[in-house]
Amino acid sequence: MPTTSPRKWVPKDFCESPSRWARTRKRRSVVGSSRLNGGFSTPTQRYPTTPWWTPSHAPMGGPMTGACFPAPLSVRFGRKSLIVWCYLQMGVAGAGTAFAPNFTAYCALRFLCGMAMSGISLNSVSLCMEWIPTKYRAIVGTINGYCYTTGQFILAGVAYVIPDWRWLQLAVSLPFFVFFLYSWLFVESARWLAISGKEERAVKGLKTAAWVNGRKQEGDKLSLEVLKSSMQKEMSSNKSSHTMADLVRTPAVRKISCGVSFLWFATSFSYYGLAMDLQNFGFDIYLTQLAFGAVDIPAKFISVMTITFVGRRFSQSASLILAGLCILANIFVPQDLSNLRMAFAVTGKGSLAASFNCAYIFSGELFPTVIRQSGMGLGGTMARVGSMIAPLVKMTGEFYPPLPLIIYGAAPIISGTVTCFLPETRNVPLPETIEQVERQSRPSREDEQQMKVLLDPPKPDPSPKNS
Repeated sequence: MPTTSPRKWVPKDFCESPSRWARTRKRRSVVGSSRLNGGFSTPTQRYPTTPWWTPSHAPMGGPMTGACFPAPLSVRFGRKSLIVWCYLQMGVAGAGTAFAPNFTAYCALRFLCGMAMSGISLNSVSLCMEWIPTKYRAIVGTINGYCYTTGQFILAGVAYVIPDWRWLQLAVSLPFFVFFLYSWLFVESARWLAISGKEERAVKGLKTAAWVNGRKQEGDKLSLEVLKSSMQKEMSSNKSSHTMADLVRTPAVRKISCGVSFLWFATSFSYYGLAMDLQNFGFDIYLTQLAFGAVDIPAKFISVMTITFVGRRFSQSASLILAGLCILANIFVPQDLSNLRMAFAVTGKGSLAASFNCAYIFSGELFPTVIRQSGMGLGGTMARVGSMIAPLVKMTGEFYPPLPLIIYGAAPIISGTVTCFLPETRNVPLPETIEQVERQSRPSREDEQQMKVLLDPPKPDPSPKNS
């Protein structure tokens, strides 16, 4: 009796585009590679009951935790100490991820990497903010942002050359041991040292900075008496310790905390919403990664120009609103117009990159020195909450396909509107204490008197007119 061979199942996407199906299979084989150490394949292959969102939530939960816990540690031990430790933790945990024997160890190590990444970014921003003069702060912040862009370019090239994910993970983790060694050369924040009662170390750090900048004579004039006289009010008002509760204790700081939470959440939420949609644009994923990195160059250049010459508040609000409009515009673009959809997505991603660039500067200038790290930690925490919610929002597309884009686009528009109510910090000295922030938010007595005179209607003269 003749036997018939069973019918083979052919994927639908293979029938539509065999070349695209082959590229997709190649990309999946990169993720599921297990050529090193016996390893394991993708989580859904070896652990079918594992939720699909666990691999993305593990590294995002790390930064959220890292934004909460290192903030009080940075206030207690300083910015430099946390940066040195986080570089070491990033190198050890990142290299250990390459040799993870199972999925549980992989998630745990990625969690530690996320914590270290958050500590590095937040403490680096605070350290730069407290050393760089006001007029150069936007330029230095943008240079740091371009380093991130350069990393995107390098990652795309390295991932293409090293397809095995374990070797790729090891290659991007080993440089952190070099960063750990040279981070010992960093100079601790003089502002933090002075406010923490370590005046002698603060004077030593200021003299080191003067020597590096070629101002040795000015540095020799510095002394404990000069430092105490210039920061007398700040040092006298910071005898008590500060906690995260200070972010909502007073009206002005509470308003800043709410605004910063909104802008960080919306920026990260929409950013990762776009990033998860890379494979749906119909382009090669490596080229898409390069395009998403290349748009940062003009976006951040325009950002630094507006931050410097127009203002922080305008730059932050405009970048968020523009990103939201670009995301919403893709709802009305047909799927077959992939070039136009890609153009809107790249423009939106560039706007969000500009928003990130401004958020680090704007947030650091809004909070006073005594709680700056706590404020930046709050912003970082909300950013990670947004990045963790973004994959869940994408699931709403099963009920109504345009709904994810509506949510991703509405969030930055609302946040950009809320940002308009935050105070402008352009050409304003960094506040040192909470009292300074509260004082700056209240109009002076002369301003109140002038407004009272202007708003009060003129009273009629009771004396009779002489006829």
